[in-house]
Amino acid sequence: MKLNLANITIWLLRILAAIIMLQTLYFKFTAHPQSVKLFTELGMEPWGRIGVGTFELIASILLLIPRKTYIGAALGLGLMSGAIYFHLTKLGIIFDGDAVLFIYAVMVFICCVILLIIFRKDLFTLLENLIQKPSKNAIH
Repeated sequence: MKLNLANITIWLLRILAAIIMLQTLYFKFTAHPQSVKLFTELGMEPWGRIGVGTFELIASILLLIPRKTYIGAALGLGLMSGAIYFHLTKLGIIFDGDAVLFIYAVMVFICCVILLIIFRKDLFTLLENLIQKPSKNAIH
C-alpha cells in the first residue's frame, strides 16, 4: 500500500468515524445516565441502547478492515441516519445541554458517505452478488 494523499485521507476518515463510535460505546454499555436518558426518551431503553452500541462496535471494526470498509461505512451511515433523524425529530440538536452527540453523528455520517463513494464499486459488487445468487435454502 502506498502512502499517498488518497490513502492517508481514507485512513483518516476510517479512524475518525471508528473512534467517534467506539468512544460512545463506554456510555452505552455502562448505562451512563445521559445514555439511559436519551434512549428512554426514544422509548428504546435498554435494548435500543445495547443494540445500537453493538452495531456501532461492529461498524467500527469493519471500517478498520480495508477489505470490509464499505460494509462498515454502510452500517455506520445507517446508524448515523437514525441518530440524526431522532435528534431532528425527538431529541433536539442540543440534548442534555450540548450538541456534541449531534455533531458526532453528523461527522460520522459525512465520513461514511465519503467512504461509500470511494468504495462504491465494492458495495455494488456485493449487492449484485446478493441479487444474482439466490439462497441455497430457497424453495424453487
